[in-house]
Amino acid sequence: MKTSWRSASLVAGAAAVLALTTACGQDGGSANGRNVAATASAGDYGGTGEGLAGAGRAAPSATGDPAGRLSVATGTGLGTVMTDGAGRTLYRFDQDTPRPPVSNCEGDCAETWPPVPADDAEAGEGVDEALLGEVTRSDGTRQLTVAGWPAYRYVKDVNAGDVKGQGVGGTWFALAPDGEKAQPAGLPGLSTRRDPELGEIVVDSNGMTVYRFLKDEAWPKPVSACTGACLDKWPVVSPVDAKDTKGLDKEGLMSFTRPDGAGQQTVDCWPIHTFAGDEKPGDTNGQGVGGTWYAVSPDGKPVGAPRT
Repeated sequence: MKTSWRSASLVAGAAAVLALTTACGQDGGSANGRNVAATASAGDYGGTGEGLAGAGRAAPSATGDPAGRLSVATGTGLGTVMTDGAGRTLYRFDQDTPRPPVSNCEGDCAETWPPVPADDAEAGEGVDEALLGEVTRSDGTRQLTVAGWPAYRYVKDVNAGDVKGQGVGGTWFALAPDGEKAQPAGLPGLSTRRDPELGEIVVDSNGMTVYRFLKDEAWPKPVSACTGACLDKWPVVSPVDAKDTKGLDKEGLMSFTRPDGAGQQTVDCWPIHTFAGDEKPGDTNGQGVGGTWYAVSPDGKPVGAPRT
């Protein structure tokens, strides 16, 4: 990377987590209003469906192909996104940090999401050179950063303009030129769509299906039984302002703080998640997994769950 570049800190204020009220848990007729174990066993959350199988080509090495002249692309349905010299979309990972820049994608993760090398990267049209930097990975290689966020490619993006990595696992997002997540235009934080098989269901800001876990609790306060490795396959939905929702019942639409300090959104006071096995908006691969995971209706009920 040119020595004139500098690492830039991403200035972001932490969103305040909404306060819980006694409204949670008042709906005693929900299918899983019972006491449950605090953690999920391995058989409860199924596989992600993710990985290199079926990627269509061999994964690049961890150092990846040269970045080349970076530019900005449109026409992906995500607004403007950063691309490398070959037109391939660049991504960021929610489990990384920008201040200081740290990559938490190693091993198999780095095979599916090859880090973008910093060595030959240069700013092209629409790219702010001041936001470009680098971070030294654990193997000693230098990875490109954008506004502090480590940059990656996705092995399933085989053509220029592909954005197949958008929203994968609820933690991977195309990089906007300012380092923020590229988002579909017009979608609020939570909204609904009509699925041909499930009816009206809740989706997040990326259009990804939202799910409930039947072992979670809503009364007397929200408690998520999905912890540890479960979260790799069922990422939490981060807190959303109630004003940034459309088509959902506002009562019980709030967030809570998990034991690990992360905020999680609820619908009708029930914790909600996405599924790592859903690769694109409209997927419902998590429906019925383990007999415990179900899409969410606008009133917070688990769609298709057995009545108890």
